[in-house]
Amino acid sequence: MLGRCLGDRRVRQIQRALRHGKVTLLCLFMTILVLRGTIGAGKFGTPEQDFNEIRHHLSFRKRSEPHRVLEEAETNIQNNQAVAKPNEEDEEDETPPDPNKPYSLGPKISDWDEQRSKWLNQNPNFPNFIGPGKPRVLLVTGSSPKACENPVGDHYLLKSIKNKIDYCRLHGIEIFYNMALLDAEMAGFWAKLPLIRKLLLSHPEVEFLWWMDSDAMFTDMAFELPWDRYKDQNLVMHGWNEMVYDQKNWIGLNTGSFLLRNCQWSLDLLDVWAPMGPKGKIRDEAGKLLTRELKDRPVFEADDQSAMVYLLATQRDKWGDKVYLESAYYLHGYWGILVDRYEEMIENYHPGLGDHRWPLVTHFVGCKPCGKFGDYSVERCLKQMDRAFNFGDNQILQMYGFTHKSLVSRRVKRIRNDTGNPLEVKDELGLLHPAFKAVKASSS
Repeated sequence: MLGRCLGDRRVRQIQRALRHGKVTLLCLFMTILVLRGTIGAGKFGTPEQDFNEIRHHLSFRKRSEPHRVLEEAETNIQNNQAVAKPNEEDEEDETPPDPNKPYSLGPKISDWDEQRSKWLNQNPNFPNFIGPGKPRVLLVTGSSPKACENPVGDHYLLKSIKNKIDYCRLHGIEIFYNMALLDAEMAGFWAKLPLIRKLLLSHPEVEFLWWMDSDAMFTDMAFELPWDRYKDQNLVMHGWNEMVYDQKNWIGLNTGSFLLRNCQWSLDLLDVWAPMGPKGKIRDEAGKLLTRELKDRPVFEADDQSAMVYLLATQRDKWGDKVYLESAYYLHGYWGILVDRYEEMIENYHPGLGDHRWPLVTHFVGCKPCGKFGDYSVERCLKQMDRAFNFGDNQILQMYGFTHKSLVSRRVKRIRNDTGNPLEVKDELGLLHPAFKAVKASSS
């Protein structure tokens, strides 16, 4: 019985296969007839040619299918981008500047000191000094409105602004982060100038504006600037008098971190600093002049730092008395000579020094973490920026009983157990907010 059942099943399978084969042959025959019917249109020729054409068509469909899907995906991405950035094409509509028209940051103002003094008298709730010898300071920094070309660059911009917020919070400094290009002609190096002028005029309560590049980080959270030293100065930059005034060296000062007093003198300085900045022919020609006049300057378009060196070296009588070139501490510290010494600093020194022993600022000049190319490899720059961030961040974390496991690690470890009397915890690094320090001092 079992053998008979198996035999019947095998017969049925054979019959089913024959029926399927007949249907397949019939379909193939009908397909050939339909295709042959197009001969009159000149599309196919002999049966062999017909077969080759069919094979080619099927092969092309297989090849083109992924391409079609990719095209649809790209179209969807483009459509999404169009929704997310509807005005991106506006940047292409900018009218090119007229190289024959003198550039100006804005209407000429000649009585700013009088206007500001009147405003301060009328608004006593906004004093320009917030304590004895402590001016009201606005730290200004920023970045491009576009996303970074190197995706990880946005993360490092976030680290950089977090670092600045921490320092400002501890020292009673206000902060302004800019992502708008206020003047298309002053892109690149020069974008800070129209922004600085707008902020000086819009914040008469601010005594000093502190510009800081996005690629600079605070690495001494405890250091307080010697404000009394600058009571008669309007511009403070890291630099050396000999290199600027005697040698005319283009790296005799650095404009990545500087202080500018809110006064008429500063507006006048901005007015004479800016004319080399408009992009295009003006900036290119000014670059040639700066390369010719300044020591060791490479050939490239005019930058704000070289322009400042040239301005001070050639017009010292007009500006020099109110400019302080600071070298006693690192208002700007070149990262290449600092980052490899952090462990030595931790072992031998302490925060609050601000100089080569424990730098106030580590500035990553030549690194382009937001771009794909720079003067140094992106990998090296990002590794050292992590170390600088962690070096500064440790001083913040230690206030709460933690520290990074190492300068290259994002992970943290506990260094102090919680206590039932948190207000009695000793401020070992002197990082408490000045107002809180005053309260503690008065109560003790």
